[in-house]
Order: sequence, then C-alpha cells, then structure tokens
Amino acid sequence: MSHVVSPETLVLPSGLTLGYVDGQLALSGDERQYGKPLSVDFAAGKAAHRRQFGGGRGQLVAKACGLAKGVTPSVVDATAGLGRDAFVLASLGANVLLIERVAAIAALLQDGLARAAKTQTTAEIALRMTLRQGDAAEQLAALVESAAFDPEVIHLDPMFPHREKSALVKKEMRVFRELAGDDDDAPRLLEAALDVATHRVVVKRPRKAPPIDGPVPQHTLEGKTSRYDLYVHRSLARR
Repeated sequence: MSHVVSPETLVLPSGLTLGYVDGQLALSGDERQYGKPLSVDFAAGKAAHRRQFGGGRGQLVAKACGLAKGVTPSVVDATAGLGRDAFVLASLGANVLLIERVAAIAALLQDGLARAAKTQTTAEIALRMTLRQGDAAEQLAALVESAAFDPEVIHLDPMFPHREKSALVKKEMRVFRELAGDDDDAPRLLEAALDVATHRVVVKRPRKAPPIDGPVPQHTLEGKTSRYDLYVHRSLARR
C-alpha cells in the first residue's frame, strides 16, 4: 500500500518505458503496437472537452454514482485506470478517492494530478481527488482508511476479457493488458466493495456482458455501449 509512486523504482515489461514526454510522465513503446505515449492530462484534450460539454450530472457515470440535485456523495474509484471517470465525478463536485493497483499507471495519475493542481481551470477539481496505489481486491478497507475517506459509493470498472478482434482492444488497452492482465479477481473485488461501501456499489460493464459473479444487482442503467449494475445498501442523503 503506497501513497506516492516513485517512477524510478518501477519494473516494466520488456518493450515499455516510463519517462517524460513533452513535460508529462508517459508510458511509451513501439507505436505500431501500443500507439502514442500514454499519459494523464486532466487540463486539456478529452478531459477538458468532457468537463465542458460532457452533459454534467446527466452523464451515465454520474447517475449511476447517485449524483443528483442536492446529492453529491463521496466516491471511491477502486479501479481508477487513467482517472477519466474519477475526474468527471470530481468536476461535478464529488470528493473522489482513486485506487490503482498497477504502479506504473498510478505514477501517470500522480503526475497528471500534480499538473492539474497547478492549472487554473482544474486546480479546484484536483483538490477533490486523492490517490492511493494498491490492490483494491486485497486492500480496499485499508486503502480507504489510510486516506481517511468516507466510502459512500464505490465505483468499479474491472477489465473485461475482450476478444482479440473486438473494437475495444485499442492500442491503449494493450498497454493496460501488458501491465495488468485481465481482472480475474473481479468477484473478490465486488465482495470487498460491498463490504466497504456504506451506500452503494456501481459496476461498469460492456452493455451485453453478464454481471460479475456474486449477488444480483438491484438496478441497471444502460448506455449505448456500456451499462452500470447497481448494488444498493441504502439511499443517498441530500445535504
């Protein structure tokens, strides 16, 4: 369990390197296989566009996590990845704890958050985002406790074992698979989340994929390509 990731100490798979590209910490490899260097930038590009034009609290992830008029729960993003969903939730006012088990990806998040904190348009949002590196399936309660965080809602987006011909196996995803593999422990992760969340657990899935093995979700929210399975302990309060 770690609060800060030191890029210099990381061991990466052959063919991938971690270093600074245009002032941003980035994972790089053969572009034909992995695409352009992978970094986290909350202040520009897709993150900025989604913050400005994404649809606010009408977005599927916001609805699933219970953000509504007068309701802004604290959210643990236990499979943070590149932090895209976490940033959306934080931009809508939620305090978000990001947990990422792959140390190299956590290092990218750490770098992206540090730069966001120094940028006028994202500084306030970055203050609502806290990062911990560790395996949520094994350490969720301890990671949440280390951040002194209130886990009202826990958001999970386990990596789904896509077929090689699937359109979702993008070059960016190849980097993740190289580092993390598939999330074979998704049922254990769901079990841990259900134990720790005080109000609800939301699980992002491909629209036609089966639910994670375990309890049956009480509700589902469907989008065009994905859906959210909701496991509700109790209603979120207005404040």
